[in-house]
Amino acid sequence: MKKVNVIDVELLLKNWQGHRNLTRRVIEAFPEKELFTFNIGGMRPFADMVKEMINVDVDGLKGIVNSNVEPYNHELPYHTKAELLAGWDEATPQIDALLRQIPEERFPENFNLFGQYEFPIIENIQYFVDNQIHHRGQGFVYLRALGIEPPFFWDRTVEGMKMGDYQA
Repeated sequence: MKKVNVIDVELLLKNWQGHRNLTRRVIEAFPEKELFTFNIGGMRPFADMVKEMINVDVDGLKGIVNSNVEPYNHELPYHTKAELLAGWDEATPQIDALLRQIPEERFPENFNLFGQYEFPIIENIQYFVDNQIHHRGQGFVYLRALGIEPPFFWDRTVEGMKMGDYQA
C-alpha cells in the first residue's frame, strides 16, 4: 500500500496562517490598556500570551530549520498594541519562509524543541498551532468578560481566501 500524505506544507501553512489571521483580529479587538493588564483567575494578560506565540513560532521554526537547540527566550519588547501587532505582522512572512525550508521528509524526525520537548518535527509544528488556538480561546474569554464580542471563531480567512478555496 502506497503511503499518502494527508497534508502538505502549503496546506499546513494556509491552515496555520488562517489561525494567525483570526488571532490577529482578537488582538485588534482588545482595548489598549486591557490587552496588557486584564486577566482572569491568575492567567496572564493576553499581550503576554501573544508575545509567547510570536516567540515560540518564529524561534521554534528557526531552531528546527537550523537544527539549533536553544532555550526559549521569554522577552519581547512590545509595550503597545501597535508594537504587538507590528511584531505579529513581522512574524507572518518569517513563518512562511521558515516552514518552507523544512523538507517534508524531516517531519517525522525527532527534534528537541528549545531543549525541552523531544517530539517529531510535525508534532512540534502542530504544537505551535495548538498553542495559538489555546491562547486565542483565553483571549475570547477575556473579551467576553470585558463586554466585547470576539470575532467568529470559525472565520480564519487569509487575505480574501475562504476556507476550502485552496488548490490541492
